[in-house]
Amino acid sequence: MDIFLETERLILRRFTESDADDLFALDNDPEVMEFINGGRPTPREEIVEETLPWFITHDFFAVVEKPSGAFLGWFHLRPRKEEPDDEPELGYRLHKSAWGKGYATEGSLALIDKAFRERGARRVYAQTMAVNVRSRRVMEKCGLRHTRTFHPEWDDPLPGAEEGEVEYELTRADWESR
Repeated sequence: MDIFLETERLILRRFTESDADDLFALDNDPEVMEFINGGRPTPREEIVEETLPWFITHDFFAVVEKPSGAFLGWFHLRPRKEEPDDEPELGYRLHKSAWGKGYATEGSLALIDKAFRERGARRVYAQTMAVNVRSRRVMEKCGLRHTRTFHPEWDDPLPGAEEGEVEYELTRADWESR
């Protein structure tokens, strides 16, 4: 197992091809995917041929609960295309059974610390739909502050898209002063 980091309750490890079934289950829970694609199912072929290869090569980390070894979902910490390397985006997607247990906050805090301590980040940011209150709450618990609301154009907008997308950030200076 290629472990990226550990917290008190979680192991974040590199993805492998053997994670296809777990990703397929995660991306086919309509509630998990509500703010991603409106809850539509993701074909297994897409998971195997596109999603998993991308995750394996682009700083996505499978998150496993330490006591049970259960796959809970994933986190990522990576710069977006054409963005500075010292401004990684934080992201996460967890099974519904992991919601409300503090796992998203715990994993996010560990990644934020790693970004600033080891990777020389200048800022860490995260984005979600404005109506995604649960995700916004995680960002706030991690010390990220709302910096902007924006309105991208979508070919097939999801319910709530009219409220826009939000971006939260934590700068190095704010992280150091905590």
